[in-house]
Amino acid sequence: MKNFKQRWNITSTWQLVVIIIVFSITGSSAAYLSKPVLNLVGITKESVSIVGYYLLYIVLIFPIYQVLLVSFGFLFGQFKFFWAFGKKMLRSMKLGFIANFFEKKKGTN
Repeated sequence: MKNFKQRWNITSTWQLVVIIIVFSITGSSAAYLSKPVLNLVGITKESVSIVGYYLLYIVLIFPIYQVLLVSFGFLFGQFKFFWAFGKKMLRSMKLGFIANFFEKKKGTN
């Protein structure tokens, strides 16, 4: 736990527990919500190939995860941590232009 606290620059064990809970809730929720979103736009296992369906399912998890991560972070009082974490994740995936868009929009780092 000490390594996580140093790496993520957090001060208390309670904050670390909350952050881990947010990560677990977010991952489960993103996977759960992706299927209804696909159905909402008319993509089902019957309408596309099974490979195409699961490829779209996996791709859709990413943006849902990003939105939920910041949302749950806000609800659990850790918005600042998850906002910075989300931008760092986007940059590491070579999608920094998205993070830069929000920085210019809000005028923050």
